[in-house]
Amino acid sequence: MSISQTITDFVTLAIQAGGWMELDRLYLQNRVLAMIGEESLESISPTVVKKTSLELLDELVAQAVANGTVKEEAMDLEIFEAQLMDFLTPPPSVVNALFAQHYEKDPADATDYFFKLSQENDYIKTRAIAKNIVFPAETEYGQLEITINLSRPEKDPKQIAAERQAAQVDYPKCVLCMENEGYKGRTNYPARTNHRIIRMNLDGESWGFQYSPYAYYNEHSIILFEEHRPMVISKETFRRLTRIVEVLPHYFVGSNADLPIVGGSILTHDHYQAGRHVFPMEKAEIEQYFELSDFPLMNAGIVKWPMSVIRLQSPNSEDLVEAASLILEKWRNYSDEDVSIRAFSEDGTPHHTITPIARRKGQLFELDLVLRDNNVSTEYPDGIFHPHKAVQHIKKENIGLIEVMGLAVLPPRLGSELEEVEKYVLEKENQIADYHKKWADQMKEIYSFNKKNAKELIQKEVGQIFAQVLADAGVYKRTPEGQAAFKRFIDSL
Repeated sequence: MSISQTITDFVTLAIQAGGWMELDRLYLQNRVLAMIGEESLESISPTVVKKTSLELLDELVAQAVANGTVKEEAMDLEIFEAQLMDFLTPPPSVVNALFAQHYEKDPADATDYFFKLSQENDYIKTRAIAKNIVFPAETEYGQLEITINLSRPEKDPKQIAAERQAAQVDYPKCVLCMENEGYKGRTNYPARTNHRIIRMNLDGESWGFQYSPYAYYNEHSIILFEEHRPMVISKETFRRLTRIVEVLPHYFVGSNADLPIVGGSILTHDHYQAGRHVFPMEKAEIEQYFELSDFPLMNAGIVKWPMSVIRLQSPNSEDLVEAASLILEKWRNYSDEDVSIRAFSEDGTPHHTITPIARRKGQLFELDLVLRDNNVSTEYPDGIFHPHKAVQHIKKENIGLIEVMGLAVLPPRLGSELEEVEKYVLEKENQIADYHKKWADQMKEIYSFNKKNAKELIQKEVGQIFAQVLADAGVYKRTPEGQAAFKRFIDSL
């Protein structure tokens, strides 16, 4: 295909995306022509485009590199690609208007439109996400989901060196700020020219709805506050979460906890995560119901899960908000020294909070409240309720919202490391990491490994370790002593 055909087809997709009209064709073709460093264009009649937007993007970038208009370095290419894909992305006002049109028909129709746009304009990095290693793992809590995250590109030495020398700029304040919409990017900051945010009014406050570029699950989205303010779990949080599942009833929405160790990776910007995915925790059943005297029509119970989860269900969202607030307030001030649960340090530092998740179940609103405690001790300096040393060879990072719900996001190092473990158990030449040896030797005592079963058995054991990671993070252990302590907390409500 000639580069003129590529440009013509690319511009046809830009017009189809809804941000331009056929009258804009010559203008767009000349803009793309200049960007890739070409001087002239053959006259080609527009036809049905057979290639995808990503295939056409690759051809345009390859020509630009050949012409020397863009350096073949990761950050330069990322910025250049986002600028090209911006042509395939209508302006924010148009995207919001089209979203609203679709929403009038059906909320799912609106998110379908926005999700498709965010994939086709390469804001959602579908090709990078496809590199992730994903597999299920059967456990006593049902089937957990394991992801080894290979989607985020490794930084090359040149980029790391350039980032060290780059001037520190306090704009945007973080990767979740509204100011990212249309931002060019720089050496040490991602390109966002093709980024769009849907505006949401949540009870008089301005919020934004966007997709995650490196999604961990289907339609992984982020709902962020207009201003850069820190995350806080409060009654207002519960109210917003129930409001969001009213607006987007086909999505779940949840919040990371608002304390270090048990919180997410970005605590400086108030935001939630949502999406169209049924997590393992949602499938887990209530194993013990209890009553909340002030809310006689509410279902309340403890979920069969390795972490400590209270589930509330009610047709009345405000009742749910009030009950959740009561539990949060009680938990924030609750201590039980018999099971190492302390609400405050001697200096008054708070240690208790909640990871909340909201969903719709027909006419019912459902809220899962996961009790969190970020205390440390001499025995557990990383966190008493955090992955313990025995499992840190697989997962040592914080257990945030996504892991809480049963989807492991494991570090990219495991992609190659588990291959070496496989060689080790098959007694082939290997470079197994020292911290995996004890685990590998234990597996060798249990299983008869062969070429056909080795990978599957290792993945099965990774799943068991993830279940243990969640159990380590659970404040009330699934032992008679732990469950009796959980009952004491419930009785105090």
